[in-house]
Amino acid sequence: MLLALLGLGTWQVYRLQWKERILAQIAAAEAAPAVPLGQDPAPYMKVSVTGRFRFDQAAAFGAEVRDTQTGPTMGFYQIVPLDREGASAILVNRGWLPQKREFPLNHPTGPVTVTGYVRPRETQSWFSVADDAPARQFYTLDPQAIGSALDVLGLAPFTLVAMGPSSVGAYPAPAQHLPRPPNNHLSYIITWYGLAASLLVIFSVWVRKALRS
Repeated sequence: MLLALLGLGTWQVYRLQWKERILAQIAAAEAAPAVPLGQDPAPYMKVSVTGRFRFDQAAAFGAEVRDTQTGPTMGFYQIVPLDREGASAILVNRGWLPQKREFPLNHPTGPVTVTGYVRPRETQSWFSVADDAPARQFYTLDPQAIGSALDVLGLAPFTLVAMGPSSVGAYPAPAQHLPRPPNNHLSYIITWYGLAASLLVIFSVWVRKALRS
């Protein structure tokens, strides 16, 4: 048992170092300027792309409650195809917006340049919520499946998550930073090594009592 607990603690030490390297890479990518979108961008790469939105094919993705001026509000993410000249269209997650809102949406009609990060394609699992294609409500961010449901063929096999400053009452609200995975490994290290130390103390007490008897 002692060896198992020490092994788990040591494994979490390596996991902590690995996670810190990933978080450092994400922080560096976030601080760096966006680069023009290429043919095969790396996941979570910060890029920029120019095109025209097809708001007639806009859809909703996911469901999330956020605190607003009126209190906790249910909303979703607006996803819109972006037509690019000389390249395949790309699905853009423009940001969160409430289901019920008093403000008009920001829908630019001309060419726009979108800055954001590349989000890899998701695949449905047994636990995924089923998409509602007729209502254009999706819960798995699969560009091919969404494009087929929206009758938009040839979409790039990834999604661009728009980033930008947030404005009170302006929707959609774009992402403020790249996603960061949770880093709980230090607490796991303390837990496993703490259990190992507790086991040693308990064993020492048992040995002392056994010798006295």
